[in-house]
Amino acid sequence: MYRKPNPTFPLVILFVAALSFKKLAAQEKNLTINWNNTLAVSKTIPTLQVVYNPMLRANSPIHKASFEALKNIGADYVRYVPWFPYPKAAVAELKAPTATETFWDFQYADPALVDFMDATKGHPPVINFSTIPVWMFKTAKPVQYPNDPDLPFWEYNQGKELRDTTGKEVADYFARVFRWYTKGGFTDELGKFHKSGYHYKFPYWEVLNEPDLEHRMSPQLYTRIYDAVVLELKKISPDTKFVGISVALETDPQWFEYFLNPANHKPGVPLDGISYHFYGRPASLDQGIDSYQYSFFDQANGFLDRVRYIENIRKRLSANTFTHINEIGTILQNRDYKGVIPDGYWNLSGAMFAYLYVELSKIGIEVAGESQLVGYPTQFPDVTMINWKTGKPNARYWVLKLIKDNFGPGDKLVPANSNNPDVAAQAFITAGGKKLLLINKTNKTINLKLPAMEGATLQTVDVNTGDNPIANAEVKPGVFLVKPFAVTVIKIKE
Repeated sequence: MYRKPNPTFPLVILFVAALSFKKLAAQEKNLTINWNNTLAVSKTIPTLQVVYNPMLRANSPIHKASFEALKNIGADYVRYVPWFPYPKAAVAELKAPTATETFWDFQYADPALVDFMDATKGHPPVINFSTIPVWMFKTAKPVQYPNDPDLPFWEYNQGKELRDTTGKEVADYFARVFRWYTKGGFTDELGKFHKSGYHYKFPYWEVLNEPDLEHRMSPQLYTRIYDAVVLELKKISPDTKFVGISVALETDPQWFEYFLNPANHKPGVPLDGISYHFYGRPASLDQGIDSYQYSFFDQANGFLDRVRYIENIRKRLSANTFTHINEIGTILQNRDYKGVIPDGYWNLSGAMFAYLYVELSKIGIEVAGESQLVGYPTQFPDVTMINWKTGKPNARYWVLKLIKDNFGPGDKLVPANSNNPDVAAQAFITAGGKKLLLINKTNKTINLKLPAMEGATLQTVDVNTGDNPIANAEVKPGVFLVKPFAVTVIKIKE
């Protein structure tokens, strides 16, 4: 049956075609870089933390591989924390001294510390024997810990009030631990000398860990302990610098307002540095990896807002104090996560760290530390940088190494725009030349059109590299494919 032609039909086709062309043109926008505009000069050192657990003991199947990975990364300011869930390794005096006997015992603390110092030789570490012996707190009854040194005991940190409210007993304890490792030994409470033979240099010492959670301290109590410990340790090692606060929850400004105010400290107490932590988490337990990406990066942006706020407090009260954000990572649920961790999760977590490294560099943070070298079931498996089954470094490790090997203090950050909200782009002028960092924040491949980069080479960590080392390639002209959760460094030939 004959139908009269619709005069508007060709117009519809042309309109749709025009929209498609416009969309295609938008997709093909070049990534842009302005090499002549310096946004900031980086002060930020990328590094990591090592938390003691049984996987770092000599009888562990991944012991050797873990410390080799630590040595190979060659990072400065690695934070070492013998942690309270393993009291026999974290606490050198598990029983209070009596009138006739003391109970000092370093047999579980020493081996991992020695391995750590060997692996970081030539690089200044940050040491944090963070656990106060629980008998120094008032508790309803004595705390009974497991006899098995490898069995985690999460109930060790009991009590909120010190039995010696001056903090001297705590300070004397840490002074003896410090002397054990730096002065060849110490004299105990009864006047007996204990010889160690260790003469390490500890350029940085952090006072306690997450005091807002461990013993639920107030800023006032923590500051009193910090002052007592620092004044005692300065007598032993005047050149050591000290890191304070180390809170888990950086959301409470009173910690920073109180601690960073010199008026709240005893005379002679330095405020060398502060530290705090950040972990991205799923918004709900039923989320999958395609949703993690939004939760993690949204939370990272919220954290950066808090960093800027804290920096304003620091600059106002103690401008010469440095900032060490020494636990950056992601946690899926809890310390004993039993779900299946998708392979791409490690890349996503690494991509978030890379993104925070860039943004913290813009803010002027001195140290950004990824958490942590080794985790495994019962000990935050989702935070590990080493595959606890094979001993191979995972994508989180390789991203850190990629960042550490290419960027650092003195780099100039210049504007770069990927013209795609899913890809963070940052250009750097480094001592090794001009470089471009690309971070895919999503679980999808993204096409980017790069400007002419003849002779450019790239290094990348993506879902295809997995637990394997950083991949190297030449940058080919045309459309550049940024793989899911990829972190890529392009070195531009000049």
